[in-house]
Amino acid sequence: MFLTNSTNSREPGVSARGVQGWFSMNKRAVIGLLSGAVLGVFCIFGVKFRMGDQVTGLFVFATWFNRLVMGMMIGFYSPISSKITQSALRGALLGLIVSFSLYVATDFIDLPGFIAGIFYGIIIDIICTKYGISKKNTTSESLR
Repeated sequence: MFLTNSTNSREPGVSARGVQGWFSMNKRAVIGLLSGAVLGVFCIFGVKFRMGDQVTGLFVFATWFNRLVMGMMIGFYSPISSKITQSALRGALLGLIVSFSLYVATDFIDLPGFIAGIFYGIIIDIICTKYGISKKNTTSESLR
């Protein structure tokens, strides 16, 4: 896609206004993706600390990528409510689902990583709900 300066241009591409609109629409997704990537780094340190030299580079990458996918998945969910308790429950459920896929695929060898994934899901969803709401879409309902 090309970036154009005019919103009325017939040339293929995205206008500067379109890029801003895309980012504000997907602010929650970007925040989820970045949160998942950062928490994935923390998860790598945890795996290396717990398992040491038993883990391969592929396992470490899969762990990080799993957290990245978790952040993306949570980020794409539109918040039904801005209540923290609902975000925490949704994050726990999505974190459980995504973490369970890695836990099963690795023959159930990292139970602490699976449990941490549930908490990472909660953290990611709360961050997305708190910071991913655009100001013009906020309701009178405050974060609790």
